Amino acid sequence: MVDRSLILLRGLPGSGKSTLAALLSENGKYPVHSIDTYFTDSRTGEYSFRFQDNHLAYKQCEKDTRDSLEKGIEKIFVDNTFTLEWELEPYLKMAADNHYRIFVFTVENYHGSNNVHDIPESQLVKMASGFNVKLM
Repeated sequence: MVDRSLILLRGLPGSGKSTLAALLSENGKYPVHSIDTYFTDSRTGEYSFRFQDNHLAYKQCEKDTRDSLEKGIEKIFVDNTFTLEWELEPYLKMAADNHYRIFVFTVENYHGSNNVHDIPESQLVKMASGFNVKLM
């Protein structure tokens, strides 16, 4: 049996999650799912966040991930902030239900990049305050 893995990349906006996901996916060989996909125009690549649709973006990302898991794809990546524990829970359950190993990587902004979504620093600080890392 092929080892199958669901890899969750978490971190604050601007930490490099999407860049790392693209690199690890071997130029698209393995799928990368993100709530950002919902807000990105597939033709132009333009990103347009709409807070009122955020819950729909979360559901779409979960559905896309579930579809990939059910296909038995060897490696699947999800890049989202996952700053709150409840955001991880559906993915942990889907991985267990589909017999995938789960890896959660926290991506940190050591490169000094700004977030491309123009999220104000005050909001980033708020997001960071709820961020928990499970070490054991």
